Amino acid sequence: MKLLLLLVAIGLCSAQFNPNTKAGRTSIVHLFEWKWDDIAAECERYLGPNGFGGVQISPPNENIVLSNPWRPWYERYQPISYKLCSRSGNEQQFRSMVTRCNNVGVYIYVDAIINHMCGSGGGAGTHSTCGSYFNAGSKDFPAVPYSSWDFNDGKCYTGSGEIENYGDANQVRNCRLVGLLDLALEKDYVRGKIADFLNNLISIGVAGFRFDAAKHMWPGDLLAIRDRLNNLNTQWFPSGTRPFIFQEVIDLGGEAISFSQYTGIGRVTEFKYGAKLGTVIRKWNGEKMAYLKNWGEGWGFMASDRALVFVDNHDNQRGHGAGGGSILTFFDARLYKMGIGFMLAHPYGFTRVMSSYRWPRNWVNGKDVNDWIGPPSYSDGSTKPVTINADSTCGNDWVCEHRWRQIKNMVIFRNVVDGQPFSNWWDNGSNQVAFGRGNRGFIVFNNDDWYMDVTLNTGLPAGTYCDVISGQKEGTRCTGRQITVGSNGSARFQISNTDEDPFAAIHVNSKL
Repeated sequence: MKLLLLLVAIGLCSAQFNPNTKAGRTSIVHLFEWKWDDIAAECERYLGPNGFGGVQISPPNENIVLSNPWRPWYERYQPISYKLCSRSGNEQQFRSMVTRCNNVGVYIYVDAIINHMCGSGGGAGTHSTCGSYFNAGSKDFPAVPYSSWDFNDGKCYTGSGEIENYGDANQVRNCRLVGLLDLALEKDYVRGKIADFLNNLISIGVAGFRFDAAKHMWPGDLLAIRDRLNNLNTQWFPSGTRPFIFQEVIDLGGEAISFSQYTGIGRVTEFKYGAKLGTVIRKWNGEKMAYLKNWGEGWGFMASDRALVFVDNHDNQRGHGAGGGSILTFFDARLYKMGIGFMLAHPYGFTRVMSSYRWPRNWVNGKDVNDWIGPPSYSDGSTKPVTINADSTCGNDWVCEHRWRQIKNMVIFRNVVDGQPFSNWWDNGSNQVAFGRGNRGFIVFNNDDWYMDVTLNTGLPAGTYCDVISGQKEGTRCTGRQITVGSNGSARFQISNTDEDPFAAIHVNSKL
């Protein structure tokens, strides 16, 4: 009996690290600033059929409407209430999206803004997405309701009331982050309001949450909120399933707050992953892809089963939020596809793919002064729909990296090799590398400035395979290059350094 209780306790303790994706689905995509109706359609027509496990959505609750500059993306990160209405849609549209996506096995992960309310300079009135009244100056948010009693100002001892020193954990957690009104999460009342908000989303059918700005909240407060959350909706999830939790903790080292303080609560965003991988693939600072042989914990990252990993996110693709210029984005498409390919082939962490919209970059003194620009919009500020072109790409300035053939096919690759060990590593001591995943998949990169012609042990069964980077398997033929694996498991790879995509990948489901 004691053993049974122990096993139950261990299961409950580890449940929040489980992404809850359907069996055989191993990645999620962040459809940044998409409308709920567009997400529902994408789940049905593309994400479900191509094996995506879920969608991280933009914050769904009421936020301030900022018109100067015109409707920036970050207004979504300034809550007014927990009502479900935003420029992505209303509550009815949100519920419909969750139902439609869940019904095709693509689950919804909510970006939850629970550290703060809107900025202290947000004024007063009803300029909010549901029209609720608020007064930022007096800290009055009657639609929740929160009052001045529910904020942290009394515990912040800086002259400005802002975080002034990231080496002081008390400041980071008790003071205002860029003017945002910091909630007093140690108060039972505040915890209750947040738990009610999250439990309402759970009842609708979401699978989990990204906790925005987690390093700005005390771990004990997050733990208390997490423990108030209900099990997931049994219409789509097994009885007793706990919500997946992943927390935004930017830790590149050298600050007072470490990711390790949060790994007991849920998974944590491993920001070092994209920053380091970008440096390697760009070949900066003498880095080489050959050095990736011990990628993961060997590079000082957190344990794989605690990490949520990504090449870029909505913050650092704009030059802030950690990583600087090393971060690979859709603007560097050739290198970006290699980075995503490596991430999706490698077993470390739980993977999230970014799906962006395009904006006109304008660099002034090393900063993109257009980093504020919101999603593609009409003149009234409403978000444009995601249109799909005949070639499966997106229109209306939506980038849709998840629809790029190379990225979509690597999402499928990761599903096919799930559970298989990292194997058959090869490198040339420079920037040509290859590795396998047991006997189910193999990937090869040529990031050197010269032609690659090598014969490598793939570990795969003999046969003819379609490379899923230059093309894919369609019926009984390959639309890209064919790769023949011999009876001894070896295959010849010829990859030019001038190829549009200087890498190749094969897996058992791409075999003719």
